[in-house]
Amino acid sequence: MAGRKKKSTCYEGRYVENFNFYLKHTELDKLISHELDQVLQEQLKSVGANKSSLDVLGVGSGGGEKDVQILSLLQSLFPSTPITTDIVDGSSELINNFKALVAKTDTLQTIPFTWHVMRSEDFELQVKASPDVKKFDFIHMIHVIYYMEDVDETLRFYHSLLKNNGRIMIVLNAAGHGWDSLWTTYKKELQTSDFPVYNSSAHVKTSLENHGFTYEEHIIPSSIDITECFNPNSTTGESLLSFMTETRHFQQSFTPEIRAGILDHLRNKCSTEQDGKLILDKTYTCFFVHA
Repeated sequence: MAGRKKKSTCYEGRYVENFNFYLKHTELDKLISHELDQVLQEQLKSVGANKSSLDVLGVGSGGGEKDVQILSLLQSLFPSTPITTDIVDGSSELINNFKALVAKTDTLQTIPFTWHVMRSEDFELQVKASPDVKKFDFIHMIHVIYYMEDVDETLRFYHSLLKNNGRIMIVLNAAGHGWDSLWTTYKKELQTSDFPVYNSSAHVKTSLENHGFTYEEHIIPSSIDITECFNPNSTTGESLLSFMTETRHFQQSFTPEIRAGILDHLRNKCSTEQDGKLILDKTYTCFFVHA
């Protein structure tokens, strides 16, 4: 940990705008309820069985849309069990969005939130320096491990925070599918000073196996319409491309040759045509890691 460099592993400024646009355009916040509801329910039932209280940690929670779904599901499964929630995210803007969402969600008023406005790496340092370490029944890391410099150490640390029978839920791009294919092919161009590393489900799986952790793996089929990305005059297409490449402005960030190559790769290697639209394969992998 001492040798880690401080990099941007959270969204700030223009990246927040692109992220929020992507959420609205793709309805990514509905991912949990639509694709993982049944398996998530079974996991949470096991985690919460015979517990007098439940402690949840969200890492990289952003605006909190997925957290609300998870907490609401926990409340429905264990209506009389007290729940606490800690949130770790380095973007003060997204944390403020999360707090606003909590304020207008009646069911969450009984849940105390502790906000840690910091990068995951800084949270790790803070916890390791504390004599009193809080443990958790359920930790979720949804679309957050991509840019973490040391996956092995990150997973070892968060696994150490699990209570008996706890779980870590990890969701990220599935190796070999559309988004991962783009970042693997254009690794040199996309891994910048802001986002110097990229991890897919393959990195996580290798790390889990190296640690000897017990885990379950689930594939989540998903796709998005990227037709507008091929219209050079489309602000929607520009915003989508900026988010997918983690750049502030896609058109300004690459040479014409690199832009053309990325668009060709998205069209011919990552997408299929359906009813005149280009649909990007956005398959995810979900891991449930046992204590």
